[in-house]
Amino acid sequence: MTESAGLPAGPAVVWDDRAALTAGASIVLGGAPWRVLRILPAGRDFARRLAAAGPAGLVPRAGVEHRLTDLLLTRGVVHPAVLPGPATPVDVVVPVYEQPDLLDGCLSALRAASPQVHLIVVDDGSIDTSVGDVALAHGATLLRHPVNRGPAAARNTGLHHAGAPLVAFIDADCRVRAGWLDPLVAHFGDPRVAAVAPRVRAAGGRGLLDRYQHAHSALDMGPRPELVSPGAPLGYVPSAALLVRRSSVPDFDEDLRVGEDVDLIWRVVDGGAMVRYEPADTVDHATRPTARRWLARIADYGTSAALLELRHPGRLTPARFSPWALAAAAILAAGRPSAPVRLVAAALPVAIAARRVARELSASPEERAVVPAVLAATARADAAAVGRLLRREWWPLGWSAMLLTPRSRIARAAAAAMLAPLALEWIRRRPDVDPVRYVALRLADDAAYGSGVIAGAVRSRCWRVLLPGMRRRAQKNPIALSL
Repeated sequence: MTESAGLPAGPAVVWDDRAALTAGASIVLGGAPWRVLRILPAGRDFARRLAAAGPAGLVPRAGVEHRLTDLLLTRGVVHPAVLPGPATPVDVVVPVYEQPDLLDGCLSALRAASPQVHLIVVDDGSIDTSVGDVALAHGATLLRHPVNRGPAAARNTGLHHAGAPLVAFIDADCRVRAGWLDPLVAHFGDPRVAAVAPRVRAAGGRGLLDRYQHAHSALDMGPRPELVSPGAPLGYVPSAALLVRRSSVPDFDEDLRVGEDVDLIWRVVDGGAMVRYEPADTVDHATRPTARRWLARIADYGTSAALLELRHPGRLTPARFSPWALAAAAILAAGRPSAPVRLVAAALPVAIAARRVARELSASPEERAVVPAVLAATARADAAAVGRLLRREWWPLGWSAMLLTPRSRIARAAAAAMLAPLALEWIRRRPDVDPVRYVALRLADDAAYGSGVIAGAVRSRCWRVLLPGMRRRAQKNPIALSL
């Protein structure tokens, strides 16, 4: 690999604080997707210094450091530091259907924050003629669809009309802030980056539903920078606010009314380009004003799962479990024989899994010492998948389990898997909603999405989105730095 083919020389990188550097800096546990990575001796000193550098990061030197950084960057273990880059022309596409008041607020914010950008408003068949008046009043180029064709078609129309190398999509119910483009444009110094998304947060309000949506929204991908990839902690980003390299992205699939952004991101990544999420920039999004409209929209998102599964087989499997963890859990949950005997029996599949992971890692005792951490991470992921499955696609079963907790040990375990992550989430985020109502709204949120998945599965006769699967075998050859 030559340096010019990957990460440009110069920018600092920051270690992802979820990635663990262990076994004498020879093993990294983490990345996107999570995996075991091996670092050869020449790169270990730099890896130690980079992991210890914290948010300030380090600038890699040419040679080994640069090549190691490039490998870790493409696997989500490090992230580029956000630094201002050269000014690049940007066109902004705003798809809109009705709602002239929201469009006016969106365009006003865009003009105030970025007076130099070219605004392109695509009116997707609005009946209200004032939509066009608002666009023209702000000096935007107005493109009209004679009939409503959906957000994918509206974005494609704007993309085809744009002439700048970078094109931003901003939904009409979003408002940008001053300096919003700078952190996003900076990522395009890497020629492999095809798209970057900012954080999208629901605008705050005093009502319970407003406060909840500000704390937890389907469009809010969280406070951490991420490498976006299927199967990673962040598998997609929404197109409500998205900056793309015009030459590197295909059209949105106009047959999709929802999920078109997920499909686009996955096709971009499958094509070998990189997609990044940059929360240093935040865009505000209007909240759903009523519980009925909020739940209906969440369910609508869920209906896209079956259509996406038909286009990307296997990626919408609702949960994946490790065979050894499943076997150990089944043994422990059995009513007989006695508890000590079950514990001993449950240790057998764990021991088999540990031996296999140790064999796939290395003969080195130092590297074999990470086996418990690998198994623990897998077990945590499996437990989280159980809770998520019971809250979402299998929510009728999960809610039944919560009702049966006084009479069933298995129901209590299921309820704990569902509720414990939500309680920890409240503790970590400290939202402006009391814990009882926060958990209740999260359960309703997940059940609405699951209901949409079920409805979409029935409509498309695609049952795979409701059926869990088994986790793939661990990689046999962890990636190493090639010198």
